[in-house]
Amino acid sequence: MGDATEDRAKAAQLPEGDVIRVLLEQHARIRELFADVKSATGEHKQQAFDELRALLAVHETAEEMVLRPVSKDVAGEGVADARNTEEKEANKVLAQLEDMDCGSVEFDSLLASFETSVSMHAEQEVKQEFPAILTGCDADKRQDMGKRIKMAEKIAPTHPHPSTAGSTTAQWMVGPFASLVDRTKDALTRSGGD
Repeated sequence: MGDATEDRAKAAQLPEGDVIRVLLEQHARIRELFADVKSATGEHKQQAFDELRALLAVHETAEEMVLRPVSKDVAGEGVADARNTEEKEANKVLAQLEDMDCGSVEFDSLLASFETSVSMHAEQEVKQEFPAILTGCDADKRQDMGKRIKMAEKIAPTHPHPSTAGSTTAQWMVGPFASLVDRTKDALTRSGGD
């Protein structure tokens, strides 16, 4: 995944709305949020983690719903399945982190190993998946995929759901309903109703 600056530079070489540009910009934001969570304390650390958790949840869900079916065709089933398996494992760890006290040493330790896994996963997307999408899909298709990624993120869950992670079919069947529950939970938490 390089670093946030590198991800943004690669993204800037692509047209606005291109699916790969959208995903690279999100990779950059994810890197920044990991750094923010690691350096923060108290309430700010919890807020930064909540933002990271939500971004990872919607990002991975949208990839599974929109990117992976196309990746299967242009990069191969093995590449798409490997990325989905990595996302399923990441979803389990994200759920563990969500249940932990973000001020604990255990949280920091698990977060560090999780960051490494997320970074390795993103690197595989950049090396194996993104080039195949860029060469196997014309600009119009990539624009359409960018729009569909953004739409999928609007209906994607904001919390990890390991039972649906890694499955495009499960994401389409369960994701929108889980999203309603998650977004209601988020609103109640923000309003102090938890």
